[in-house]
Amino acid sequence: MDELREFIVVPDPADASLSAEVSGIDQTGAAVTTRVVTEKPLTLFLNRQEIVTMMTIGDHPELLAVGYLLNQNMLRPDDRITSVDHDGELEAVVVRTERETNYEAKLQKKVRTSGCAQGTVFGDVMEGFDGKVLSSAELRTSWLYALTRKINTAPSLYLEAGAIHGCVLCEQDRPLVYMEDVGRHNAVDKIAGWMFLNGEKPDGKIFYTTGRLTSEMVIKTVMMGIPILVSRSGFTAWGVELARKAGLTLIGRARGKRFIALAGAERIVFDLDPDSVPDEGERHRRKGAEAAE
Repeated sequence: MDELREFIVVPDPADASLSAEVSGIDQTGAAVTTRVVTEKPLTLFLNRQEIVTMMTIGDHPELLAVGYLLNQNMLRPDDRITSVDHDGELEAVVVRTERETNYEAKLQKKVRTSGCAQGTVFGDVMEGFDGKVLSSAELRTSWLYALTRKINTAPSLYLEAGAIHGCVLCEQDRPLVYMEDVGRHNAVDKIAGWMFLNGEKPDGKIFYTTGRLTSEMVIKTVMMGIPILVSRSGFTAWGVELARKAGLTLIGRARGKRFIALAGAERIVFDLDPDSVPDEGERHRRKGAEAAE
């Protein structure tokens, strides 16, 4: 598929370690075999301190570790990482930095988020959010329609096994980095880690997610410095309020030719007639509906 050449990173549904074959019966009692995604524990250490144990599908553990620490404000944008070591047998990843770190007090305060798989935010959930200035950007509707088509037709673990969320870093009409995980917060963190380790700037970028536009999603997107957040799913009231406060463009229910913008609509350029855009196929409408669960 020529469109896949646009992706720098794309899911690998053929990776046997990410799913398993399970036998059961269907609604008629007939025997069936289906693929289900895996969940594995991954314990994260920052230097000598244990931070958290996460449940994840197991791909890109180094990116997940770095992105998690960034989005928890445990890594600073100017920190120098000296090593990231993953041990598959121990199910652990260790991030080492030049700077001395000690987050014992911060680890005592936890906020359980509304994300699936029980995401957790340490410390003040609004730490670093206030005063964050997002770059100027635009979102052409022709880009939005092209992105949703390319993302929804790309090979993914979701299309093979379901029960998983996806997030994609995009620029104009090009999807760049596509990550999946059992929790959407993990998929976000993998992209944050990729951006940090590859020196990718957030200016002008678009963040696409299959999940709900909750306060957690808005906060993480703003903290990453990305000015536009798009989802196939719907909104929460606090997510909308925070997006308006931060000047984030927030677009939900983006399926086929339809979308709704509840914040930052001034960035949208209507350069394509929606009537010229075909509706989604049934498979992808079902994918969007299930992703909202």
